[in-house]
Amino acid sequence: MTLAGTVATGPDLLRLVAVPVFAWTAYRDIETRRVSSTVWIPLALLGAVLLLWDARLAWAAGGTVWSYDFLVPTAISLGLVVPIAYLFWWIGGFGGADAKALLVLAVLFPTFPEYALGTVTLPLEPTRIGAFSFTILTNAVLVAVALPVVLAIRNAAAGRIAPVMFVGWPVSWEQVPETHGRLLETPTGLSRGGLDLDALRMYLRWRGLSLAQLRDAPERYRDPATLPDEPNPPTDGAVTADVDLRGDGGALEGAETETAATAAADSQGAPAVDDPWGAEAFLDDIEGSAYGTTPEALRDGLEVLHENETVWISPGTPFLVPIFAGLVIALIYGDLLLGTLL
Repeated sequence: MTLAGTVATGPDLLRLVAVPVFAWTAYRDIETRRVSSTVWIPLALLGAVLLLWDARLAWAAGGTVWSYDFLVPTAISLGLVVPIAYLFWWIGGFGGADAKALLVLAVLFPTFPEYALGTVTLPLEPTRIGAFSFTILTNAVLVAVALPVVLAIRNAAAGRIAPVMFVGWPVSWEQVPETHGRLLETPTGLSRGGLDLDALRMYLRWRGLSLAQLRDAPERYRDPATLPDEPNPPTDGAVTADVDLRGDGGALEGAETETAATAAADSQGAPAVDDPWGAEAFLDDIEGSAYGTTPEALRDGLEVLHENETVWISPGTPFLVPIFAGLVIALIYGDLLLGTLL
């Protein structure tokens, strides 16, 4: 909020605490795709306190500061950004962490801050709307829209021309167990609806297998007779999950567990089975849906991964990264969209 004769108000200075926190959450979202909900609670409480502090300062200043500089942007922030965040989370457009981040920003940055640095005042381009959280949101959307273009240029420069070059890139199969995102391939070719890699990790952990083992003996592991008698906990599929796996049949990883059925499968080729790879058995056994994975999608992904040396994957850029970029841009420049149009 702008008050005449101040370098920055106390609330606006304290709001800068959000910058390193959002930087950390963006990093965590890239590395693990997991951000604890406890991160947002202190920021939400801080935002509520600063909002009351702002209200007191605006009321004391009087004039248009209370009505125009405080009430209007606060109403837009809480009455527009909050419903947008909830709506997009409800329809699946945002993840839970993305929606919580926007809810926190709506409370923490309802009004446009102002920071005077010598002769320069940041943000450089404030807008007439005045709702800073809305500016952060529009900046984040523009950054998110620009990322596929950047990705396509990068792929084209490397000679990787494909219909999915705007949303992904090829990786070797060895990288897949440590990679976030989704396969962009099925046995019939490139596709946007491939296997979620978190679901793949859940399946492999449930069976007590590595992807390398599965590739070494695909005919064996395609047979559901080789499913473990005592499956492992599948975890949530996170790369960083702490797992202590046991191999097929409940024996320790690396122990001799081959049965007559699996030996026959290796020597005679893939048998005709009702549930190839035990995909349906896996999904029936675990809690939840493994990120919406179907038995067919899991089977298709395993067929691709056991045959191909290189596969196309989409990282599914986490929206917390554009949100952090949108916050930094908003604090320095202002509103990218309205600042260039108005």
